[in-house]
Amino acid sequence: MTEPDAFPAGLIRAAGAVVWRGPETAPEVVLVHRPKYDDWSFPKGKLKPGEHVVAAALREVAEETGVTVELGRPLPTSRYTKGGRPKRVDYWLARMVADEHLADGNEVDRVAWLPVAEARRRLTYEADRGLLSAFDEAPPATTPLVLVRHGLAGDRHEWDGPDDERPLDETGRRQAGVLADVLDAFRPAELVSSPSRRCVQTLEPYAGRAGLGVRLEPPLSETRYDPRACLRLVSEALASDRSTVLCSHGKVLPDLISRIDDRPGDTHLGKGAFMVMHHRDGRVVGVERHLT
Repeated sequence: MTEPDAFPAGLIRAAGAVVWRGPETAPEVVLVHRPKYDDWSFPKGKLKPGEHVVAAALREVAEETGVTVELGRPLPTSRYTKGGRPKRVDYWLARMVADEHLADGNEVDRVAWLPVAEARRRLTYEADRGLLSAFDEAPPATTPLVLVRHGLAGDRHEWDGPDDERPLDETGRRQAGVLADVLDAFRPAELVSSPSRRCVQTLEPYAGRAGLGVRLEPPLSETRYDPRACLRLVSEALASDRSTVLCSHGKVLPDLISRIDDRPGDTHLGKGAFMVMHHRDGRVVGVERHLT
């Protein structure tokens, strides 16, 4: 899933998830019934103004089902026309981690957990049944590795001090706040950063919210970049079942990304952007890129 720099004028954006629980060999997925349309579908809904698509997926699932989830690999995007306007719905596979909220009954009047085969029969729309086919293409349980480029930090030529001390600017601080909302979806247990101030500041809002420390790794910095050491960091993350975030620089990440995953694709990340590599048993099974 790639987050482009711009979307067509008038595009309606929405986000949702195929939420599962139980053993991987016999999972159940959740469907919602909307009385307005008398249909059965997966939880989804429109983005609020300024809301990131990842944060919207979390919110919509919680509002419609009462369930807290962590997002797994991205599923195919749904595109269609509604009211003469183009609509795009981004979906993820998502694992239930808690069922502790009251669902919003304004749009949904019934919630049903069903085995996959029964869910396929009950779904109203063929496109939703296609999402269940994508569900079967790889193991449902994966672990995310999030690679973040630090937020905007002004012009290095206008900064008088050491470059490693250059802080985020106002836009960069906003990007760090958006990232904090997004990382809730991936529930990281490890935050690892270049020692550069702008990288650490990019992770601090989430670190404070989650009560986590930020581990500094000089090989992730521009001046002390060490490809072998960084690859060891990544290999350790890919071998672990602990969700990990690595924050580094535009001169480091493209090379590191190309060493992790040899599939063709753009390895560039804009400032404040991030890439999520969903892995299982040391193998990357899904990739997504986003702006903040």
